Amino acid sequence: MTPRHPPICNYEGSDYQSTFWEHGGRTYEDQVEAIALRRLLPPSGQLLLELGAGAGRNTLRYNQFDRIVLLDYSLTQLQQAQTRLGTDHRYIYVAANVYQLPFMPGLFDAATMIRVLHHMADVPLVLNQIQQVLQPGAIFILEFSNKQNLKAILRYALRRQSWNPFTPEPVEFISLNFDFNPFTIRTWLQESGFSIERQLTVSHLRVGLLKRLVPLRILVTLDSLAQWTGNWWQLTPSVFVRAKAVGQVRYTDGKPILSSSPLGLFRCPGCGNSPLAETPTSLNCSACGHQWSIQAGIYDFRQ
Repeated sequence: MTPRHPPICNYEGSDYQSTFWEHGGRTYEDQVEAIALRRLLPPSGQLLLELGAGAGRNTLRYNQFDRIVLLDYSLTQLQQAQTRLGTDHRYIYVAANVYQLPFMPGLFDAATMIRVLHHMADVPLVLNQIQQVLQPGAIFILEFSNKQNLKAILRYALRRQSWNPFTPEPVEFISLNFDFNPFTIRTWLQESGFSIERQLTVSHLRVGLLKRLVPLRILVTLDSLAQWTGNWWQLTPSVFVRAKAVGQVRYTDGKPILSSSPLGLFRCPGCGNSPLAETPTSLNCSACGHQWSIQAGIYDFRQ
């Protein structure tokens, strides 16, 4: 079978963390997303994979995990995360393609993917990759942009938008920016080997006028209360899903089987071979001969 190579949205060189989150008037969105994460995350864990970690905006919200792997395609985003978080052994920085993850199967006991899926042109491929690197029983928290949000429905009813928010296919409103139908996302998750445990609707009040006129704490409180309706309907621009990788967790001496060495986490994303041989500047695959560089503590698996 010919491998699929979907296009990649690359934030290399972007100041997204500063311009969008810190100085872009997104405090409301950041706080309500933090509430959703607290509600969905397990109380503790060993090894979490943060997919699309960017500059590490959410990483400190995962402190109940012993170690966190920050994955992003952009090397500069990971460098910003490293500046923010430091080089503590708890954080492992990996530049890689989410369509071709460089990790051992059944490795992680949790994963998150927040504000990333809307850049994915092949969602089933992404979900299959994630499911493969999760322990059976692992928790996966996924956020997606919802095409069936109330604003889109009203715009369609008033004929101010051409695409139908109720059709199952994604809509690409600008290049590599997709909104998804909630039913389609649930179907893809189930087909990829996940069972859905909980849905939260987030950013109910993402309206510029409200954000200017209503105090932040009131907006956050109202959104926090409304999030619990997510299992009943999804009409917000952002939806959070807590899913579980199906199967039984394998235990040794009462603990999930997880690698204690960063080197033991990886396999070659090109040919799937493991283990890789480590030098001070690279990880080397003995099967296909590929050398994957290590740059200032960041493992670079981009091809």
